[in-house]
Amino acid sequence: MKTMSPGTSQGSAIRVAVAAAILVSLFAWSIGPFTSAAMAQSTDAATQQVLADIVETVAPAVVTVYNLDALEGMDAGSQPDPIQGVGSGFIIDEEGHVVTNWHVTTGGEAYAVQFADGTTVEAELIGEDPRDDLAVVKIAPEAVPASVPFGDSDALRPGEPVFAIGSPLGQFSNTVTEGIVSGLGRDQLGGPGSFCQNYADLIQHDAAINPGNSGGPLFNMAGEVVGVNTLGLPTDPTGLPLQGLFFAVPGNLVNDVAQQLIATGSISAPYIGISSTSLDPAIAAANDLPVDQGNFVQGVEEGSPAEDAGLEEGDIVTAVDGTEISLARTLPNILLDYQPGDEIELTVLRDDDEQTLPLTLGEAPEQLLEDCQLAVP
Repeated sequence: MKTMSPGTSQGSAIRVAVAAAILVSLFAWSIGPFTSAAMAQSTDAATQQVLADIVETVAPAVVTVYNLDALEGMDAGSQPDPIQGVGSGFIIDEEGHVVTNWHVTTGGEAYAVQFADGTTVEAELIGEDPRDDLAVVKIAPEAVPASVPFGDSDALRPGEPVFAIGSPLGQFSNTVTEGIVSGLGRDQLGGPGSFCQNYADLIQHDAAINPGNSGGPLFNMAGEVVGVNTLGLPTDPTGLPLQGLFFAVPGNLVNDVAQQLIATGSISAPYIGISSTSLDPAIAAANDLPVDQGNFVQGVEEGSPAEDAGLEEGDIVTAVDGTEISLARTLPNILLDYQPGDEIELTVLRDDDEQTLPLTLGEAPEQLLEDCQLAVP
């Protein structure tokens, strides 16, 4: 009988082990990509299922809001103007308070709310906030199908998933779109020196919204309202089409304003009493100004806190209580942290001379709020 030496046996074992390892390696290489793809698909499917479950829970609280006065006189069969007559909203409590946009309710006296199932009920206006483009209407408590809570909008981070529900074009009720938080603290959208629709500290996202979505909620993935969808930018100033630029009023501000409106019917807004232009490098260069950030004072209201503090036309306000005014932190944004009656210190550049002026913030005059209504097309 022929025998094998120990060395030969060991060599054979090694060769077998190596061959087995190669086979295992090849097998793993061949199934790895497919396994990863399958796992990714499984994760995506699970995420979508979670989103669907959340939507099913919160959707009954999302409504379509009708400004019946804005729609009055429409020809039968014609479509409403989704920018002014119809919007979206959401129920925030069991008493039937509904948050929506001011530009949806303004100019009206009669309102209706339609639920996801098509049921329509009457609503009454509780209060309006033209500064932040917010309003609250109310339906009968017994008609409330559901309500949704607010989340902490200050905790949002760019890249975080969000979703919107609303009635685009005033026709496709409870349309759901999803996206991510694209940016925070956007202040570049308010009119220069305007109190109306100041649009300070907005959330930028890419969950598609259209006319008719105005006033609808922006949700986080916990099913909490973190913003109120207010506007989108379909084109640039030259008409060039844009994509994915949508904005919402942050939920923490919305919650504060809503509670003010429910309690008093109006907001308590700090007032300086100037008309001004927010500076940027282009404006500064065109006008040969010494700084390229701040607010250039174009006019001072007679009898206003600004006049009492000694502000003059041509001044440049560069800071409030040491917080510098910038494109990232505009004057309207800074003033959100204050209330009427608060004493502040303005840093002012006058004839290349920097000085500080103490100013006591006033209350926004009622006439200023009423004038906002005239500015809506």
